[in-house]
Amino acid sequence: MAITSDKLNRRSFLKVSALAGGGMILSFNWLAGCKPNLEEVLGMPKEWFRLNGFIKIGENGLITIMSPNPEGGQNIKTSMPLIVAEELDADWTKVVVEQAPLDTDNFTRQFIGGSQAIRMGWKALRTAGATARHLLIQAAAQTWKVDASEITTEPGFLVHKASGKKAHFGEMASLAATMPVPEEVPLKEISQFRLIGKSHKNVEAKNIVTGKPLFGIDYKKEGMLIAMIVHPPAHGLRLKSFDDSAARSMPGIRDIFQIKSHQDAYERTFFDTTSFTDLVAIVGNSTWEVMNAKKAMKVEWEEFATYEEKRDWNGRKELRTIPAGLENHEQQLQKIAESAKNGRTVRKDGNPEAAFASAAKIIERTYNGPFLAHNCMEPMNFFAHVQGDRIDCAGPLQKPELTEQAISSRLGIPIENINIEMTRLGGGYGRRSYAHWLIEAAVISQKVNAPIKLIYTREDDMTGGIYRPMYQATYRAALDQDNNLTGFHVNAGGLVEPPIYPNRFPAGAVDNYWAEEWAVPSNITVGSFRAPRSNFIAAAEQSFLDEVAEAAGKDPLEFRLELLQKAKANPVGENNDYDPDRFIGVLELLKTKSNWGQSQPGISRGVSAYFCHNSYAAQVLDLKIENGQVQVEKVVQAVDCGLVINPDAAKNLCEGCVVDGIGTAMYGELKFANGAPDRSNFDQYRMIRMKEAPKAIETHFVESQVDPTGLGEPGYPPVFAALANALYQATGKRFYDQPFAKQLEG
Repeated sequence: MAITSDKLNRRSFLKVSALAGGGMILSFNWLAGCKPNLEEVLGMPKEWFRLNGFIKIGENGLITIMSPNPEGGQNIKTSMPLIVAEELDADWTKVVVEQAPLDTDNFTRQFIGGSQAIRMGWKALRTAGATARHLLIQAAAQTWKVDASEITTEPGFLVHKASGKKAHFGEMASLAATMPVPEEVPLKEISQFRLIGKSHKNVEAKNIVTGKPLFGIDYKKEGMLIAMIVHPPAHGLRLKSFDDSAARSMPGIRDIFQIKSHQDAYERTFFDTTSFTDLVAIVGNSTWEVMNAKKAMKVEWEEFATYEEKRDWNGRKELRTIPAGLENHEQQLQKIAESAKNGRTVRKDGNPEAAFASAAKIIERTYNGPFLAHNCMEPMNFFAHVQGDRIDCAGPLQKPELTEQAISSRLGIPIENINIEMTRLGGGYGRRSYAHWLIEAAVISQKVNAPIKLIYTREDDMTGGIYRPMYQATYRAALDQDNNLTGFHVNAGGLVEPPIYPNRFPAGAVDNYWAEEWAVPSNITVGSFRAPRSNFIAAAEQSFLDEVAEAAGKDPLEFRLELLQKAKANPVGENNDYDPDRFIGVLELLKTKSNWGQSQPGISRGVSAYFCHNSYAAQVLDLKIENGQVQVEKVVQAVDCGLVINPDAAKNLCEGCVVDGIGTAMYGELKFANGAPDRSNFDQYRMIRMKEAPKAIETHFVESQVDPTGLGEPGYPPVFAALANALYQATGKRFYDQPFAKQLEG
């Protein structure tokens, strides 16, 4: 049995005390594998006993498990409590799941980002469950006057086999809550798992399909007013003046005023990103009334001069220059071309220059990716109520702890007086990491001295940032007389960051490898977008590898395996990020499950594989083109994410990656003219339609006992190239620029 110490985060387990009174049920495992007695399961206990920050147990045996991280569709509100329940040995049919509020004393890394929730929470969640189980056993041992080693557990019960005594957890919870917390607790072996590795339905499924209010946009409070903001129509502009005379006299309007979300001297932290800090706020009784008043506003804007802003990137201080000007797409392309000539070397193995000088064949290709908008289905929103030196707020948020720090700095309210209630996210994948709208909501509430809910229109969201950067990558490959890959060079950058991960494959698999990066300053705000940077560089790299394989006369899947075998047997360099064995494993599994090498009439196939967020994903995409329309018939994918917690949820995540990636690759694009994006709503920004989704998706997981790793993002980057490579097979034309639909039309 594994032993874990809770010394790393002991504060999570020190709060052991009885908690009287009930708690609100936010969700219940309504589709469990059996049908328990509803009166027994759903009847709220008269008294709860808190065993640690994650768990409280009622005197009737009902167990509440807190889900610490925000829920945005990745199903961690099921999977994270499931890990706790496994070590607790709880009866899952008698578990209530509650969304935890932001609580930095009891929980660490309470945010969505980097596909790290399960990976980073794995040990803490298991320790919480195991600690509670230990306390219950100690309580039973004291009650029954036997040695604790003689007591075992079965789902929801404590058992002393020698005497035949048995008690449900609730009977011992009161005493258990008074027991001392151990320094170390034993954890189950994987072979002992009953819950982990088996599929469990989403605990919020019934609430979602029946339309129960779960999202921030649903949030209501007595006396709540509605607020909206007016921001500049283009990046590079700032507020000059406004005339609110017409809007102020309209029905339902309470107030109109200027706000500043960040002070000029403010040192921004990692996620304090926003293009516009000088705004006009409109406050009124209803959404419709405020929207109408917003349309009646007359606002003047002016261009700002180049300035510098202070930033703290997790302890690394810097001054970032924000250039003046109203940017245009053509000018951006020109700056990219100029910057690419001055790349900075970030990795160099062997002698790439000599390899290219002596090459029998050189392949060189350039790939481009446009700005992308997140387009969350739920527009940005947040509730805030500032009362003196206290603030209560609620809404969809990916990084609550970091945002809490920003609110504290801006409003001068102590962090301990800020309460953030996390609602379900109606889409995120980076967009809700940069929660400037929460700060705006708090500033507005403070100004009007009332509870308010700030709501962005779709146009607010799409024109105000934050975007996936605009990228470009040029690849070169050198082949010798025997078609061996002897040199590899990538030069990549973007507005305003480069997309390169220099130590990822094929680094380590090529003797002469060279990676260069560059960046173009811009006043257009960019930020995290599902699988940041990987979402572009994987598409370019994996498309290029297919073309290199063709030039070498090799099967594209076998070509990748050949390179990985070399990285395994004779790795080049010492800083390679990936494990060649695991990478080979997903490709071998994909090869088998997709029946690679077997052609089908009228079907074109593309393959791609990528490592990111600590996991490996490989895909084969089958498509056909009928009447000029692309139809993806099937996608088979193999994934190695370590131990799979909840296969049902894991497959859903991987399927979502595929559909999302195909839609973005085919249609996603945003360009700028005079600083303004050329699309501001779904009538212009093309999204994938249901009929365009793959007819079938198969997901296969590598069997593994490695600790679980990321899953919300790893399946997203490779599907771009799987699609591009399949389109080449269908059309005879390589796809170098996104979106692909434009090239098909051209």
